[in-house]
Amino acid sequence: MYDVIVAGLGGMGSAAAYHLAARGKKVLGLERHAPAHDRGSSHGESRIIRQAYFEGAEYVPLLFRAYELWEDLEKETGEDLMTLCGGLFIGPEDGELVSGSVASADEHGLPYEILDSSDLKRRFPVFEPGPGTVALFEKRAGFVRPETSVRAHLDRAASLGAELRFGEAVLSWDATASGVRVRTEKGVYEAERLVVSAGAWAGELLSGLGLPLEVTRQILFWFRPRGGVEAFAPDRLPIWIYEPDDGNMFYSFPAVDGADTVKAAFFRADGTPADPNTIDREVHPYEVEFIRRYLGQHVPAMDGELVKVKTCMYTNTPDQHFVVSAHPEHPQVVIAAGFSGHGYKFCSVIGEILADLAVEGGTRHPVDLFSPARLR
Repeated sequence: MYDVIVAGLGGMGSAAAYHLAARGKKVLGLERHAPAHDRGSSHGESRIIRQAYFEGAEYVPLLFRAYELWEDLEKETGEDLMTLCGGLFIGPEDGELVSGSVASADEHGLPYEILDSSDLKRRFPVFEPGPGTVALFEKRAGFVRPETSVRAHLDRAASLGAELRFGEAVLSWDATASGVRVRTEKGVYEAERLVVSAGAWAGELLSGLGLPLEVTRQILFWFRPRGGVEAFAPDRLPIWIYEPDDGNMFYSFPAVDGADTVKAAFFRADGTPADPNTIDREVHPYEVEFIRRYLGQHVPAMDGELVKVKTCMYTNTPDQHFVVSAHPEHPQVVIAAGFSGHGYKFCSVIGEILADLAVEGGTRHPVDLFSPARLR
């Protein structure tokens, strides 16, 4: 009999397992794939972290805590998990990206600069901005290393006594008089509480709730810049998101950890519905040409040799906000789903919230926005 079973040990589940084990709970973690795998949504070498949050000012308090927890985990493990190289959010002044980032920053008193197109080109010459383009520069933005941070959470959880099993998919669960019973491919386990943090597979394990979760296939590209990688070093170029005139936001990172390639991807534009069990992991020539059109126009040096590609998955809710809550019918079950393409930066604090909900039945963090009731 465990105190808590965690179903899914990706970004959110690994953090939850760590926070639960740190509170002295007897934890069983179950994961269908290997540790820090590339079959879901918690991989790709780098994930953007930022506080001037265009998706909504209500996320900013969670981001303050997320930064603290990432820094704490770095101190505990000695790992380099987060690099704050700055962030640029580029587009029309009245566009979703810039105006939303300004609104969040102003509401929470975050420092930032606004650059016009000539300032942007002068300070960061890799860009070719149009005359009406502006950029918000946030100094405390940067990136988190997803595989490294998943391993850090898993290692800490295991060192604190969590039992972690890999290559063992959860098939189903049932509420019982004493808590929950979980069935996997290899056995049956019981616990007082269950955390469902199964990423793209959450819909399967939460089918009784009827949550409108849609999984989409996304692609990550690594290009070798024309003329070399020097202009893309983290001390010369921050992370950036670009909103072009058609609204198809795309984003990129500086060259991470001495690489000679630079990663780029669309935020949502290339997302197509997918089944996580049968997703097409081949990247097709027309998909490469699609992102090349944007890079060639706005960041021409990045339109170089394609070196590597990876597929990834978003699990989307209709309003693009998360689902983080106790199960509305079974309070001994806590759910974390629908992180909709912008969730990874929150893993550290979502892990803390899931532990709060599983152990205390509530949390001090503002999570009303993430109630599943809004989606019914």
